[in-house]
Amino acid sequence: MHAIGVDIGGTKIAVGVVDEAGRILAQVRRETVADDVADIDRVIAEACTELAKEHEVGAIGLAAAGFVSPDRRSVLFAPNIAWREYPLAQRIEDLLEPDVPVVVENDANAAGWAEFRFGAAREATDMLMLTVGTGLGGAIVVDRELVRGKWGVAAEVGHMRVVPGGHYCGCGHEGCWEQYASGTALVRDARQAAIAQPARAQRLVELADGGPATITGPCVTQAAQEGDELAVELLSNLGRWIGEGSASVAALLDPELIVIGGGVGAAGDLLLSPVRKAYEAQLSALGHRPVASIELAQHGNEAGIIGAADLARR
Repeated sequence: MHAIGVDIGGTKIAVGVVDEAGRILAQVRRETVADDVADIDRVIAEACTELAKEHEVGAIGLAAAGFVSPDRRSVLFAPNIAWREYPLAQRIEDLLEPDVPVVVENDANAAGWAEFRFGAAREATDMLMLTVGTGLGGAIVVDRELVRGKWGVAAEVGHMRVVPGGHYCGCGHEGCWEQYASGTALVRDARQAAIAQPARAQRLVELADGGPATITGPCVTQAAQEGDELAVELLSNLGRWIGEGSASVAALLDPELIVIGGGVGAAGDLLLSPVRKAYEAQLSALGHRPVASIELAQHGNEAGIIGAADLARR
């Protein structure tokens, strides 16, 4: 049975028809307005209806950035879209032409499930997925089951506090892991370094085609791949934060595999090597226990579509 997966972002959606092997058969993208939930509903329903006319579809999965209710029907809270106790699944069903069930899933859970079922973790039984982008999302699989928790909001590992009184986080607290282990953290540190060490940051500023304020994550990755010393240090520092935090999670979950997704994965071994080094350095009982493998995600930006569709079908 084919299913439709919808990856909902702040300003756009990506919608695809996915078969049982995790292959995307057709895909469309649409622009949305983040503070207009009715517009988002309409755009999702129209895109799904369009794809359903060409493919037989049995379910629709919505990957949403936010806290999802235990019944996977509503978004309890979202940081970047005006969803508050919002019955998203019902709203979409009311607008759809095909009469198919709609389920909602956290976007990191959806991406993690795609990697578990069809990607880097397809041979594993226990997995921790980290989506390292604007924030730090997480997905946990234990004994082949996705962990949602009693209230549906498990695996928000990015909001574990790692630095008391540290950087302010959008969740309302300070010192969350994602403030140190995310693409946003990488950019913040790069811009600060460019101001404090202008001579060392020359290549970063050149790639940004402006000043320190225009440096982006891809600028850091490209400079590091060229061998720029400061950029390599910045990625190494990011990797250290990811690895040390992963070791703390491992103390609780003991995963077989840790999968790193998100845009920073483009750095490859420049990121993975310091992640692995820091992970092992902070892992308890090292030398007397198996060490989790740490690998890059395989499905990139399509993971949310694939995972949402497969979870809706299941």
